[in-house]
Amino acid sequence: MPATPATPRTRLRVAVTRRLPEAVETRMSELFDVALRDDDRKLSADELVSLMQGADVIVPTVTDQITAAMLARAGERLKLIANFGAGVDHIDVLSARQRGVLVSNTPGVVTEDTADMTLALILAVTRRIPEGLAEMQAGRWQGWSPTAHLGGRVGGRRLGILGMGRIGQAVARRANAFGMQVHYHNRKRLRPEIEEALQATYWESLDQMLARMDVVSVNAPHTPSTFHLLNARRLKLMKPSAVIVNTSRGEVIDENALTRMLRAGEIAGAGLDVFEHGHEINPRLRELPNVVLLPHMGSATVEGRAEMGEKVIINIKTFADGHRPPDLVVPAML
Repeated sequence: MPATPATPRTRLRVAVTRRLPEAVETRMSELFDVALRDDDRKLSADELVSLMQGADVIVPTVTDQITAAMLARAGERLKLIANFGAGVDHIDVLSARQRGVLVSNTPGVVTEDTADMTLALILAVTRRIPEGLAEMQAGRWQGWSPTAHLGGRVGGRRLGILGMGRIGQAVARRANAFGMQVHYHNRKRLRPEIEEALQATYWESLDQMLARMDVVSVNAPHTPSTFHLLNARRLKLMKPSAVIVNTSRGEVIDENALTRMLRAGEIAGAGLDVFEHGHEINPRLRELPNVVLLPHMGSATVEGRAEMGEKVIINIKTFADGHRPPDLVVPAML
């Protein structure tokens, strides 16, 4: 049953779970009755429930797991979950809708920033940039040598993109500029004119694509069907000289299997911005010189966060005015 929007005269009570950019918080405070955070600590489940019980709208982030059990304790006041971010796999959207709570997100905002980071990781791993940086910072560099720090040329390599949505297509455009050969596997094949514009080759079989790629970029969301999509069996299909990069969701890759193969030299390298268990990273990954690890920085630009905040505000304001949020998430979309 759909939620009943607040009347235009109602000043909504909005609860924010993390610190947001100052300009976003200021604008929210002008429009709504906002409960802001004094610190940026991740809230517990009980604290999140308490926020939901006292608010018309809650603004969570990717770090806030909102489960069916928590929604059952939320009470009757909560009417909108206005997510600060595009991914909503941390929210039980179906349970929310069944309880009359709408869910909105911020699609499209992080596309270009995340694609930039994907290419940065590809370059960092293939050209061994972190190794060179560590040598310079430690003061160990003894001067140029013709055989030192030899990486691989990006141009001409086959890039296999897993997930050809907005971000996957943005990665393809950048890869073309670097002279890479673009291949992709997606739930649905792109239209011919888009394939032609991206110079992208479609593979119906993920297994066959993985076996032939030099670089694999994971740009698929985390859903029940993509959990461990790159499991041990599929990872073993990759060439020992291949590199894998993930700026999407850590759960798509079996992290333990990937770690074992990297340690054994069965995969040449990896660039990871996301991890299967959040910030709890497999400690063996940190020991590997052929792995670049980043703290979920893919969308971390000043411009991106500001645009994300603007979308959240528009979703809440539209709801407050008695209309459906423009970025409404429905269970069928997941």
